[in-house]
Amino acid sequence: MKLNIAVLPGDGIGPEVIAQAEKVLKAIAMEFNHVFTFQHALVGASAIEKTGNPLPEETISICENADAILFGAIGNAAFDLDPYAKIRPEQGLLRLRKSLGLYTNIRPVIAYEDLLNKSSLKKKQISNTNILIYRELTGGIYFGEKKLSDDGNTASDICEYTRLEIERIAHLAFKAAQSRKRKLTLVDKANALESSRLWRRVVQELAPQYPNVRLHFMYIDNAAMELIMNPRQFDVILTENMFGDILSEEASVIVGSIGLLASASLGDKHAMFEPIHGAYSKAANKGIANPIASILAAAMLLDHFGLDDEAALVREGVDKSLKLHITTPDLNTKYDNITTTKVGDFIEDFINNPDETNLNFTNIHLGQSTII
Repeated sequence: MKLNIAVLPGDGIGPEVIAQAEKVLKAIAMEFNHVFTFQHALVGASAIEKTGNPLPEETISICENADAILFGAIGNAAFDLDPYAKIRPEQGLLRLRKSLGLYTNIRPVIAYEDLLNKSSLKKKQISNTNILIYRELTGGIYFGEKKLSDDGNTASDICEYTRLEIERIAHLAFKAAQSRKRKLTLVDKANALESSRLWRRVVQELAPQYPNVRLHFMYIDNAAMELIMNPRQFDVILTENMFGDILSEEASVIVGSIGLLASASLGDKHAMFEPIHGAYSKAANKGIANPIASILAAAMLLDHFGLDDEAALVREGVDKSLKLHITTPDLNTKYDNITTTKVGDFIEDFINNPDETNLNFTNIHLGQSTII
């Protein structure tokens, strides 16, 4: 298969972790005789620094002509500390989602057995957790009309949804539930918000088309609590933009590190794959950023094109790295010299040598495993 992949490393730790995902994809291409080409482009604070625009037209063009997009992270503390900034890195990501019609965000939340002790939660609460969050990505309060009064003392952000925006992602969530445990939970705030009441009505109307899926409803405040208290009760979660943003970040507590959560952002014509963590600029260029979420995002990219064996091999490499503590400091207590690059090197090495499982990791050298 030939794939043209747009690579948007972005800011902070984005370039470091995306470099490992790209490395893994190149190993997959070599192992399975695919042709993957990579074209890099600017986005976020790095784009503002060089062009004055968080999403240059050249970047949009590169993404529109790509088969898929591999995205890193955006953000910069200088903008976070300036509430008066008119141009912000995050505007680039929001505009990219809107421009490419990426209305569905899919975020798997899986509690890895070897990392249960890394979570702040009790093992008995989180063991066997496997959740799929479907978050609407191009509507709601993030994209609604925004107003600031002339005196600067009153502000508003409108949360607006149409029936079409709800229907198109709801169908996808129902179909995903059909292939899993056949349970779908709509998270909303229908007791207080008119937009949530529309979500609930539309989803209820669609439910008869999926008679084998059990439909449940939960208010966002209760869902946030239940996600921590009893995450195993969830299978597929469907929700609007801001609620999905909050819940998926909260879910990182379950798995032990936000550096393990990947996502896919899909539209009718385009697809983008990324880790859900932010730029974490303080950790940039220190070799401590966890690249596994980016590597799992690459696996989701392979899934998208039906390359199931390839995606499975990437995930096997990730599982092996976690089992043998070949991980960055956020998860690692056994070794003190495992860097971002070394994690990528290990998983690349696993892909190149998938049958060589007798590895001597006490002699790790520059991230390359010694096969004995």
